[in-house]
Amino acid sequence: MPLSLCFIEPQDAIRVIAESVGRDARRQILGELVRAWVDGIPEKELEAHYCRAIADLDEHDLSMLAAWHASLEVGHPVANRDFLVGVFGSLGEHRREALKIAAGFRGEEAFEAGVSEEQALETVLPHLKRERCAELAEECLELYLWDRMGSDN
Repeated sequence: MPLSLCFIEPQDAIRVIAESVGRDARRQILGELVRAWVDGIPEKELEAHYCRAIADLDEHDLSMLAAWHASLEVGHPVANRDFLVGVFGSLGEHRREALKIAAGFRGEEAFEAGVSEEQALETVLPHLKRERCAELAEECLELYLWDRMGSDN
């Protein structure tokens, strides 16, 4: 079993790595954080988070989300909030994935609108368990190496 040394908390390691990589790697880190956050949401809170996630999506993102719904054959999807919220409960085991997609679109829009990575980190990291942050810190380290060893950032 490998010996693990950790001198800083995993959340702090994620912040440091996110500040040390290029834009593409930062986006990937934030995407991983959002997916981890969704995985930790209690089942009974999923729909409320989904409603908030799609509330600010533009027509293009709503169309993309509706197209994803079409792949699940949950009826004829309509690219509007009412339809997407209405069918959310019928997605069953795919509800988390729908929220990950919607939250990812919302995160991209925030990123494009100038919301800093630090703000995004401060929003998501406190909701993650230490063990999950440690796993994410390992993934971030891999992204750091990818970024430094030759990506086109």
